[in-house]
Amino acid sequence: MKAKLLLPLIVFASLSLSLKAQDFPGVRDLVKRRVPWLDKSLVLKRATFSGQSDAFTLSSRNGKLTVEATGPNAAAMGVSWYLKYYCHRSMSHMGDNLSAVDHLPVIETPIHRQGLAEYRYALNYCTYNYTMSFYNWDDWQKELDYMALNGVNLMLIANGQEAVWEKVLEELGYTQNEIDDFITGPAFNAWWLMGNIQGWGGPMNRQEIAARAHLVQQMIGRMKVLGIQPVMPAFFGMVPSSLKNKFKAHIVPQGKWGAFERPDILDPSDSLFTRISHLFYGATKELYGKNIRFFSGDPFHEGGKHGDIDLKDAGIRIQQAMQDAFPGAIWVLQGWQSNPDKHLIEGVNKKDILIQELFGENTKNWEDRKGYEGTPFIWCTVTNFGERPGINGKLQRFADEIYRVRHSPYGSLCRGIGIMPEGINNNPVVYELMLELGWHKDKVAVGSWITNYIYARYGKTDSVMQQAWQYLLASAYSSETAYAEGPPENILCARPALKIKSVSSWGSAIKKYDLVAFKKAVALYVKAWPLYKDHKTYRIDLISMLMQQIGTAADSCYAGLISAYYGRNLPLFNQQTGRFLGLLDQADQLLSTEPFYQLSTYQHQALALNSDPVTAENNLRNLLMLNTYWGGNDPNNDDLHEYAYKEWSPMLQTFYKPRWVAFFDKLKTDLQDGKSDSATLTPVSYFKWDRNWVQETLTKIMQAPGSNKNVATDSSALGALAKKIIKEL
Repeated sequence: MKAKLLLPLIVFASLSLSLKAQDFPGVRDLVKRRVPWLDKSLVLKRATFSGQSDAFTLSSRNGKLTVEATGPNAAAMGVSWYLKYYCHRSMSHMGDNLSAVDHLPVIETPIHRQGLAEYRYALNYCTYNYTMSFYNWDDWQKELDYMALNGVNLMLIANGQEAVWEKVLEELGYTQNEIDDFITGPAFNAWWLMGNIQGWGGPMNRQEIAARAHLVQQMIGRMKVLGIQPVMPAFFGMVPSSLKNKFKAHIVPQGKWGAFERPDILDPSDSLFTRISHLFYGATKELYGKNIRFFSGDPFHEGGKHGDIDLKDAGIRIQQAMQDAFPGAIWVLQGWQSNPDKHLIEGVNKKDILIQELFGENTKNWEDRKGYEGTPFIWCTVTNFGERPGINGKLQRFADEIYRVRHSPYGSLCRGIGIMPEGINNNPVVYELMLELGWHKDKVAVGSWITNYIYARYGKTDSVMQQAWQYLLASAYSSETAYAEGPPENILCARPALKIKSVSSWGSAIKKYDLVAFKKAVALYVKAWPLYKDHKTYRIDLISMLMQQIGTAADSCYAGLISAYYGRNLPLFNQQTGRFLGLLDQADQLLSTEPFYQLSTYQHQALALNSDPVTAENNLRNLLMLNTYWGGNDPNNDDLHEYAYKEWSPMLQTFYKPRWVAFFDKLKTDLQDGKSDSATLTPVSYFKWDRNWVQETLTKIMQAPGSNKNVATDSSALGALAKKIIKEL
């Protein structure tokens, strides 16, 4: 009788011990969200490995996958390694391939990997706007799962600062209207936090600010269980330009950033700096907790003026304010252009500094500056600016440079690697390779590595796809291409003119890679249609490849029509302009087959974030402005137009094409009237035209917000269109 009574107690005790023994519950939940078919066959165990602070081992035991890891981040990376190299599954910003496998693959010999990069960092301030302006919690859950599966253990958080500054400015006696004049709209907070702009795109109402703060609180909670440390904005002296009207203090005006008045810089030696830093970090603690270790902030970013501020003293005081509020804090600085100024970091405690070699695909500041004058740094790539579309990335250079840094005289200062794209909805191979390089001891040969990438991205592989990627590695993904700020630009999206070198002010329309090799890659991608057509990842990639090839055809067509204009050859001019406009139509038709490339996808995201109609309308206005003329009301200072242009349907028909039609009509009239070169003056004011388009589109959508839906054609339509395009190009 006693034995019968004891049995349930023993079972209950065993169950309780089993539940307590479950390691890494955050990773377990990630698996349930993304690959639930693996959950019952997965064992997660905490382990220690001699001399290795970050590592995992994979093995098959009793029909289950066992992941032994030093922490949750290494455990998530271990799961990802198994998914990629054994199940041929992957996750990305451009489609997922995470369907269940028929049979769980067996690991014959245990696999062990060590995280050689102490820090595996992700995100740029700009990513928070070009990609993430209107993310909701579901979007962030997916984003953080992606980061964990790729081993990211350090990630920037660049939203939610509106609530911090609201508290600070209220304490300083600011009215609500004055606060609104400082805080930007939801699609422009990146440049506000970097000290470039203030107020543009606003205001944000109190509910929106509170909702964004709550979202960051959710993010930090999730990041903790996934082993990802947040990097939060620091107080480095940026203050509203109106502050000098309220307080007597040493404040240095920063002048203009493009068409925008910049926030000012408060001298860190001024007593007001101490007061504001105390308020700032106090609000940060209150909202986001006391266990934050990393803070990011760059005084004098992109042309800022330090005036008579003592830079060495300023660096010491900025760091000290962090340390006073968060002992042991690490100050993260961008290695971008001439920043950080060597005098700014001359007197700081360098063990608590981390510099990002931000533009590693083109620069070697870490070497030229002798390890940033003896300062810990991480090697990063930007790859993309403005989330402008296009295929690019110096893949082998990434592997070579990281290996070279590690074995250089400054290897001990290199603490890791990172991805810092201005927009991340592009080139998934770049971000996956970069983050995986933090787990490779030997130099990676990308030509071999790419085989497994293809298999995991599409869930299958064959000789046609493998050959296509060898051509891509020899062209758009070649490390031999010259300096470039992002991918080559598509002239179809440019403001019309007789001489066009770029679509955006700092980009380039020149394809600096082997055009023949790239076209062969695209042709093979089209040929692969029958085998891969059911895979969303393939269809998204196919459209991207074809769009870049259409852009190349448009380059040739544009050169022909300009030559015909100057040669006063009206028949040839009409033929070339007809072909150019036909390419615009063809491109829009192609983009309309996939929601990823449709304006309505991002429109709905912006509108759905807030139920308040005024806030929703401002969200949509922010979205439309950012991806067309960007911002500013000075017609003489409009350099940011098209910086974030998009290849979205139906924008090629409604935004880009009408500008070209008006331009071609003007040139044709000139030719018919016997005039020459009068079209150097644009037929319309693009400054006004772009702004009118935004307002008209905004009004149309808000009058019927549900009318513009994603309408993707069936797969067979895309396949037939792809064949037609590649044949004609």
